[in-house]
Amino acid sequence: MLREHATMPLAVTDTQSEMPPHDRAYIGRQPILDMKRRVVGHELLYRHDENASSARITNEFEACVKVVNNTLTNMNADWLLGDSAAFINITPELLDADPLDLLPSQRVVLEFSVEQRNLATLPAQIEHTRDLGFRIALEDLLPRKHTQRLVEAADYIKLDVQRFDTRTLAKAVEHFRRYPALKLIAKKIETMQEYLACAELGFDYFQGYYLAHPETLSVKVINPTCTTVLELLNKVNANSDVGELETCFKQNMALSFKLLRYINCAGFGNGQVQSIRHALAILGYRQLYRWLSLLLITSVSATRAPALIQMAIARGRFAELVGQPFLASRERDNLFIVGMFSMLDVVLETPLDSLVENLNLPQNIGDALRYRTGIYAPFLNLVEASENMDWKQVESLSQALHLPAENINQAHFEALVWAEQMVARQ
Repeated sequence: MLREHATMPLAVTDTQSEMPPHDRAYIGRQPILDMKRRVVGHELLYRHDENASSARITNEFEACVKVVNNTLTNMNADWLLGDSAAFINITPELLDADPLDLLPSQRVVLEFSVEQRNLATLPAQIEHTRDLGFRIALEDLLPRKHTQRLVEAADYIKLDVQRFDTRTLAKAVEHFRRYPALKLIAKKIETMQEYLACAELGFDYFQGYYLAHPETLSVKVINPTCTTVLELLNKVNANSDVGELETCFKQNMALSFKLLRYINCAGFGNGQVQSIRHALAILGYRQLYRWLSLLLITSVSATRAPALIQMAIARGRFAELVGQPFLASRERDNLFIVGMFSMLDVVLETPLDSLVENLNLPQNIGDALRYRTGIYAPFLNLVEASENMDWKQVESLSQALHLPAENINQAHFEALVWAEQMVARQ
């Protein structure tokens, strides 16, 4: 699938290639509860570090984009949300930006702050987002003749109990009850008395410090360089062959990991992604360009563990080379993933079982990574034995695979050189 429009090639500048590295992603999460205190949603909030209790925002658009990016590529959406919906505040700029189209609309409620909007253009904006499949929440919208169209388009109304007195809230609830499908959320509930009063008034859902403070979640992340993302963006923009794009991903561990996580978390179907080429085919050029654009906004220049990244890439290439005489092209692609991802637990400081489960990898890849079983396991074992200079194990495995020792040594050398070249290009 080709992109629908062309843009000018993107240039790499010294400033872009020297951005400071970050190796953790943060997101705030506050639950929204029903009358039985069951979680029906989480509001996702921008956080700049793990100790932040509130957002420190200098650029609202960038903050929104980082929340979207962390939800899509840095954190597993199922782990982050469970079965609940994500409530995400959006700025007017984000409505016209690519990241909005990347969100899994069936799981997301977009929050519009009425005070920050031009009420004349808001209905059209809401209609646009509803066409994309999103549900809509309007914040602090009181009943007015000129807002009826907005109410009819909304799925949720959120009212600040610290801002409005009980009489105003009661009148609002009474009016909004004329719309049976509309759900009312009382936000910023800080005391038991406020909670009981809102329940008595007839609110459906509740959010605030009395019920639960926002918690800040963090994960260790690996990020591609801005140069790498820009290079790929230019290739996609030029409609480069999918094989060329696949090669770029295979040369970059961070991109491969983020691509597979995004594909498996963003609602592209229930089928397992079999390879990087398969993932690119599912995504398509247009969606790939948008996803890379999102990464560019939030990416940083380098990981804090370049040596580990290089070793992981070498593992992938080594496994691919030793498997070449035995396996078809698609299986060798999987061997590359097995070799490279076998070091994810070290790079991300996260148990490998959890990473494999979150990526929803095919069973034969997962079995090789987790249990060292299946058709890919002997090749991975051989790679690891060679790295560890366990020559007795190398000899045993090479005999079982009928691989001459000189072939293994040559493949190992070629893999190391290839990985060094790839990292130097990033």
